[in-house]
Amino acid sequence: MTTVSRQPGAPAPVAPSGSGTSTGSGAPDPGDRHRLTALQGLAALSLDAMASVAYGPEAIVLVLATAGGHGLGFTLPVTLAIAALLAVLVASYRQVVAAFPDGGGSYAAAKTHLGRRAGLVAAASLVLDYVLNVAVAVTAGVAALTSAFPGLYGDRLWLCLAVLVVVTGVNLRGIVDSARVFIAPTAVFVGAILTLVAVGLFREAPVSTEASAGHASVLADNASTVGALLLLKAFASGCSALTGVEAIANAVPSFRAPRVKRAQHAEVALGALLGVMLIGLSVLISRFGLQPVAGVTVLAQLTDASLGHSWPFYVVQFATMILLALSANTSFGGLPVLMSLLARDNCLPHVFALKADRQVHRHGVLALAVAGAALLVFSGGDTNTLVPLFAIGVFVGFTLCQTGMVVRWRAAGRPAKALLNGFGAVLTGVAAVVVTATKFTEGAWLIVLALPAIVVVFEVVHRAYGRIGENLGLGRVPEPPHRDHSLVIVPVSHLSRLTCEALNAAVSLGDEVRAVTVSHDDPEDRRATEELRRDWELWNPGVDLVELMSPTRTVGRPVAAYVRRVYRYHPGTRVTVLIPEVEPAHVWERLLQNQRGAVLARAVRRETDAVICRLRFRVGARR
Repeated sequence: MTTVSRQPGAPAPVAPSGSGTSTGSGAPDPGDRHRLTALQGLAALSLDAMASVAYGPEAIVLVLATAGGHGLGFTLPVTLAIAALLAVLVASYRQVVAAFPDGGGSYAAAKTHLGRRAGLVAAASLVLDYVLNVAVAVTAGVAALTSAFPGLYGDRLWLCLAVLVVVTGVNLRGIVDSARVFIAPTAVFVGAILTLVAVGLFREAPVSTEASAGHASVLADNASTVGALLLLKAFASGCSALTGVEAIANAVPSFRAPRVKRAQHAEVALGALLGVMLIGLSVLISRFGLQPVAGVTVLAQLTDASLGHSWPFYVVQFATMILLALSANTSFGGLPVLMSLLARDNCLPHVFALKADRQVHRHGVLALAVAGAALLVFSGGDTNTLVPLFAIGVFVGFTLCQTGMVVRWRAAGRPAKALLNGFGAVLTGVAAVVVTATKFTEGAWLIVLALPAIVVVFEVVHRAYGRIGENLGLGRVPEPPHRDHSLVIVPVSHLSRLTCEALNAAVSLGDEVRAVTVSHDDPEDRRATEELRRDWELWNPGVDLVELMSPTRTVGRPVAAYVRRVYRYHPGTRVTVLIPEVEPAHVWERLLQNQRGAVLARAVRRETDAVICRLRFRVGARR
């Protein structure tokens, strides 16, 4: 069997860009059944943004509460400012989807319009955000579970890792399967929040305050003024609700044809639902005069006030817990696609560009799972350890994306659109600076160090591929092929059908064939070598048997040394080492093998430039 592989340094093959609807033959693309509809895309790629309504309004309230009751009166204005920024981002990412149908979002926009280095900074910020989102989402969901069942608190790390394994397993089956699994909990959560808002608007006063009864208020009672810095901090904290808005633009290739339109529809639907939920919850906060209390979430208080402390209250809490845990799926939908684009641009190993049959980048999924698990172990499954690091990277990506689109619209002579994106860039840039400054001592300094470190890794990989490509002469027309004398070396240890098959293959491959056997200075080994030589002469295959002496019981080094001698005395010879190996009928039988072929191949590959061919001889029938 002949296999063809891409040489190191060559760009990874990618599908044609655009939103095509068919294959080259005009037939429907069979891979489309493993891609997303607009509704499935909303479920698979927006869980992070949807779940943010559980902590976005609370982040605003907790900041404003430091200014007392007067400060809480600014909850709705701050939320409206965030909703305005959300509208700008959605409009911008709709344009990004159309401009970059191969995906990449902020990375593609920054790289195209601001340069490769800016693109790598945007990519690094997204990588950080996606990895942190996995850890934060899982720990937040498990924290909700342990709040309901305190006896599980001691096992929260194992629960976090179990949830991560489940989400990873679902995504390894393909993004469509994950979308189907997550449609139901997404629909329940969105329906519950919209019901909470709708019912609350008809309430004149809270129907229940049982959830917050007995809990101490965190409202400051000695403040009466609200400064611009406090409002800015509240705005920056509330912008955590915008994380995940970029995921759809990063994963456009995951949608069915026409990909651009489906991705744009999913983006608009996400913006509309998220905006309505954020504004609705903020209106209820002002309507009910809600005050934050220790140990009870703002969403739980709003649910209690609107729906009462009965079964609807527990439905909302349970739906929130499930969606928070599953919102890690946004990262699994967006990051592997981004990593594939970085691999295509030679900034990550090319293995990340490979796709499985179900249109899933499995290596990217597994890499994200490993990074997420490491963060969970580092934090011990504690949400508070990770939250200070969260959402900083995404603002950097937002800002670079918006700035790139400004450059695009100015070059195209579209000042109105440039002004809109410029306004968004200023807002997200300010949010990035404020969040980093306010959380710097709480752990944000790690992000400040990690971001350039990841960019350095991208650059190192890019330079390595550049050196490999230069040595391979990529982009240059090579010399015409010519025929050299070829020698095939076949290591043998005994006579069998495997030996016969190996020599049959060898004489078909090369001009000259030599069999080699490694012997040791031991009476038993000497007898085995003499028996092999005697049987070889009786068989008389027409191939010379060369005996290689080894002072130790190693096999690989003597063969590698023999290959080097061939190169030294016959420099124009093409040497192939053909290693015959048994392919057992059952997987468990591989444990019975001595792995001699693998050891030999590793030694020859490490010490010589010979071509290595491993011949698999199948034993028994496969069932």
